[in-house]
Amino acid sequence: MNYEFFIAKRIIGSKAYKSSISAPIIKIGIAAIAIGIVVMMIAIATGIGLQQKIRDKVVAFNGHVTITNYDSNNSQESVFPISKSQDFYPEFKTVEGVKHVQGVASKFGVIRTESDFEGIYLKGVGADYNWKYFKEFLVEGKLPDYSQKRNEDVLISKYLANRLNFNIGDNFQMVFPKDDPEKLPNIITYNVVGVYNSGFQELDKQYLIGDIRHLQRINRWKKDQVGNFEVFINDYDELDEKGVEIHQNISSLLDSQTITNRYYSIFEWIKIFDKNIYGIIGIMILVAGINMITALLVLILERTRMIGVLKTLGSSNWSIRKLFLYNASYLILLGLLWGNISGLGLLFAQKYFKLFPLDPSVYYVTEAPVYISFGYILALNIGTLILCLLMLLVPSYIITKISPVKAIRFD
Repeated sequence: MNYEFFIAKRIIGSKAYKSSISAPIIKIGIAAIAIGIVVMMIAIATGIGLQQKIRDKVVAFNGHVTITNYDSNNSQESVFPISKSQDFYPEFKTVEGVKHVQGVASKFGVIRTESDFEGIYLKGVGADYNWKYFKEFLVEGKLPDYSQKRNEDVLISKYLANRLNFNIGDNFQMVFPKDDPEKLPNIITYNVVGVYNSGFQELDKQYLIGDIRHLQRINRWKKDQVGNFEVFINDYDELDEKGVEIHQNISSLLDSQTITNRYYSIFEWIKIFDKNIYGIIGIMILVAGINMITALLVLILERTRMIGVLKTLGSSNWSIRKLFLYNASYLILLGLLWGNISGLGLLFAQKYFKLFPLDPSVYYVTEAPVYISFGYILALNIGTLILCLLMLLVPSYIITKISPVKAIRFD
């Protein structure tokens, strides 16, 4: 009825309401909604952001699926070569959704300087290498070019550059020992042309990127032989499915392994983020709901006489309950508004100004990454509004127990 909406508007906007006993409790309820939505947005944005960032960094060094020789025994060093004359190279036509295939190799060596040395793996790449990820990681210099003649240009990590005091243009010797200790090792003088920083210290301190043709020469491989293939797919969510398809479409002499299996502990660790996000969302909605329940109960008790008058005039219990639920929805929306303004402000500030750094040795990133999508923000707001209103249906039931006669005499 029209008078119900008139009364609802009066309840929400009246000065008496704003200065009533319930005003501080109402403000607390609004603040709880605002703080809750901020915490939930940060939990989702940083949780998903960390998962994607760590995942992309591991993929940058290994691809989504690695194809190796069965005799490799999961060794980081390429021992047994694989010919490039494969049905899946250079294009994996038998499996839909494969974006790129590249041949690489790796070999352990020791960097030797006048005052120090460092054991590290040289990852050899060729003209087919996709530099997409390392363009993002590049912090100084340029990416090497291996599409022309063989050269000694290398890309090193910032971790290694700082540890060995290397700068762009510096030269260093790398010693590759042979299996037979009586034979002289291979020594190559490399030139630093670029410095990258993935923030994934576990991998940054293990690899430098060089020309695969040096490793082919050292290992006495043919020009069309590589250590393993790295396969990139279009959609990470289809990794398990594509991993099975790729394994079914390669030679029986070869093995394939998805990145999640190869780095099982890391991917199991980042899966925990999902549980943390769900837990935080549940707790925040519960806290916000309890605060709104308290506010609604106080408001009902404060308006007991008004409820009695409305019942005397013929209003049904449900119509009166709706008045208070309209009021509560307004308060929830007000809390969501302030929460979204504050939450998005913090997220965009972190995204563009990197306010909160992280320890890369623990989190594999140098700052807290954020994932901002208006899809999950909208779902979070709608979900919070609906769940809070559903929680308020129970306390609003107290209105049905109020007697008109006792309520009118209530003071």
